[in-house]
Amino acid sequence: MAVKLTKNELKTQKDSLKQFQRYLPTLQLKKQQLQIVIRDINLELEKKNSELLAMQNGLDDWIAVFAENSLFEDALRLDKLIRPESVVTGTDNIAGVRIPVFRDLTFKDVEYNVEDYPLWVDTAVFRLKDIARLSALVKTLQRQVELLEKELRTTSQRVNLFEKVKIPEAKENIRVIGIYLGDQQTSAVVRGKIAKKKLQGAAS
Repeated sequence: MAVKLTKNELKTQKDSLKQFQRYLPTLQLKKQQLQIVIRDINLELEKKNSELLAMQNGLDDWIAVFAENSLFEDALRLDKLIRPESVVTGTDNIAGVRIPVFRDLTFKDVEYNVEDYPLWVDTAVFRLKDIARLSALVKTLQRQVELLEKELRTTSQRVNLFEKVKIPEAKENIRVIGIYLGDQQTSAVVRGKIAKKKLQGAAS
């Protein structure tokens, strides 16, 4: 879009440039903060994924006894004893982004007769609940990363827009308008001198 070559437009462009240059450091700081937080969460996510894998691998010793699960009546299967109810989360605000924070995974109270099960079932239920809680935590961390990465992309686009488009554009417009107004002023001075000489010549 062609810029108007006027003093008012020059002021508008200078005001815009000041605004862009004032907001840019804030955006750059936000971008840096998001990058650091995302890195930290990814490190935590890697750690929790390793813990989850270790816990799942720790069930290998239970494979033989878990096979007994298929021998139970349908109403007595282990999956009937472990019934997740809801993921309890709080919220946190990171650089203006609201993210979920894992608190707990609750389970429905399931009463069962210990006489219906072998001794290992209590321990199995305990371990499987721990795995389910850790899995819910991992999913919450993944959601945090998704939300923060989305905001990071938006912030990076704004930083690039200011750095590579808006600020250079405003500077160029100021330069062009300045040159034009300077030329106009010079032309006016020249025309004034010519007119003055003509008047002086006519008077003499």
